[in-house]
Amino acid sequence: MISRDTEAEAWAAADKLLAGLDPGMVTRARELLSRSDSTAQAQMSALHAGREGLPASARELEIYPGLWSGYGLVRGGAGTALVGSHAQVADLIETYHKTGFDHFILSGQPHLEEAWHFGEGAARVLRSRGLLADPGAPAHEARHVA
Repeated sequence: MISRDTEAEAWAAADKLLAGLDPGMVTRARELLSRSDSTAQAQMSALHAGREGLPASARELEIYPGLWSGYGLVRGGAGTALVGSHAQVADLIETYHKTGFDHFILSGQPHLEEAWHFGEGAARVLRSRGLLADPGAPAHEARHVA
């Protein structure tokens, strides 16, 4: 998750993460991940196949509107992030839910700061739409994304 007040701010945060990557670390991660027997990892790695070095902009790794594959440069598994304004991220979560996703594992880098941005932004939008329980509500009153 990279959720900010505006889309431009969110992509600037992704650019900052990308700028902080060591190209050598990316090369080592690619070599390690290429030895995986996982079909899903092979598909994730294919998103960056043929790319030399780091892209000039995080947007070069956008694989679907608001879906960024930049984390996959250095980590295994689902190395993608939803990137956008709080409303855009909430829209994507709602869209994914409508297509059949019923569980979401959300994180970001750094964890605490991104959790705060999401909680104060996209989660607030989801709650205002009645798609997410109020954090103070008892668990049995939790609403589900519709």
